[in-house]
Amino acid sequence: MNKEFWYELQEKCIDYLIAIGPKALFAIIILVLGVFTIKILMRVLKRILEKSHTELSLRSFVESLSVFLLYGFLFFILGSILGIETASFLAIFGAAGIAIGLALQGSLSNFAGGVLILVFKPFKVGDLIYANANLGFVQKIDILYTRIKTFDGRIITMPNGNLSNSDVDNRTMEKYRRIDLKLKFSYEVDIDSIREIIISTLKKHPNVIESPAPDVWLDEIGDYDLKVVARCWVESIDYWPAFWEQLEAVKKALDAEGIEIPIPKRAIYQEGVTKNSLSKIDD
Repeated sequence: MNKEFWYELQEKCIDYLIAIGPKALFAIIILVLGVFTIKILMRVLKRILEKSHTELSLRSFVESLSVFLLYGFLFFILGSILGIETASFLAIFGAAGIAIGLALQGSLSNFAGGVLILVFKPFKVGDLIYANANLGFVQKIDILYTRIKTFDGRIITMPNGNLSNSDVDNRTMEKYRRIDLKLKFSYEVDIDSIREIIISTLKKHPNVIESPAPDVWLDEIGDYDLKVVARCWVESIDYWPAFWEQLEAVKKALDAEGIEIPIPKRAIYQEGVTKNSLSKIDD
């Protein structure tokens, strides 16, 4: 009985391999050719996008989406070769899609966020953005994530879903950006003299534009000092180098004129002690 069972099982396996063997071999050949074809198509697509001067952000997104669609189409062809009916194949993909969708709700949100970013373009590759408490240059926008590089060389990957639903401060979208230097001076200084020194210093920087012209204003009268703000405009790409250079230049110019940064002072009077008695103690 056992011999007959194993003999029958062996015959069925052989028959099955003979029936499906050519299809499996053909499927393997199509798989190899399909992968090779996809690689060629992706190279052609990259060249077309480069020659058309497509934005880097859109280029990266299109490439990622194209790879996903091409491999999906390849698996569909392999299923048809192996004898899986189209209706059954679509049903399997539909069921798998629902299961994957429930398991990857965050990823689907990120995909939708990536589409919104590419459509409305709050930022693009190369922009300096501040988002989710991170400041850096956009390196890449994928279908699910966006990568930025910070000034200290860190790579931060942020989900597109969060980016599309949060405030994004794009600091290079506008061509020009204003530098604000907040300074403090004692009550004894002459505001007009301070203004003349600072403005002449700001104008010496090669990256400062002529219009709007640099200006200096008294911003606040504090308890111990006068708060002054000095402003000038530069191109957004030159903002941080110009900011640090201007701050240092203003400090050196004020030092050259003998103008010091004020130190908080507090007068203390003792009850029953007059000014005359204090002067005698000093003597």
